[in-house]
Amino acid sequence: MSNIYHYASVSKALDDLNEMGFTYDFNLHEEDIVKNPHKYEIQHIYRYEGDSNPDDEATVYGIKSTSGKKGVFVAGYSANSEDGAARVLIDLSIKGRKK
Repeated sequence: MSNIYHYASVSKALDDLNEMGFTYDFNLHEEDIVKNPHKYEIQHIYRYEGDSNPDDEATVYGIKSTSGKKGVFVAGYSANSEDGAARVLIDLSIKGRKK
């Protein structure tokens, strides 16, 4: 994992990642992340925190696959975000954190 940033909005994070070549939408294909987490590396993490409502919080991941595909995955902090690819990405970011 390379970088963690805080932005005012998810759309700003997505715009910045898009400019860096992260154009693939991994949310549409999250089952592959769940089945093959070893094929993915988190290169950027962008956090968005709502001012007053915890349901407004989200994390935008800039991900690169071993095949070279670069894209994004957006995970919210609602109860349903703890399943699937969001859980795998949280585990990857913790394992990849530099001490």
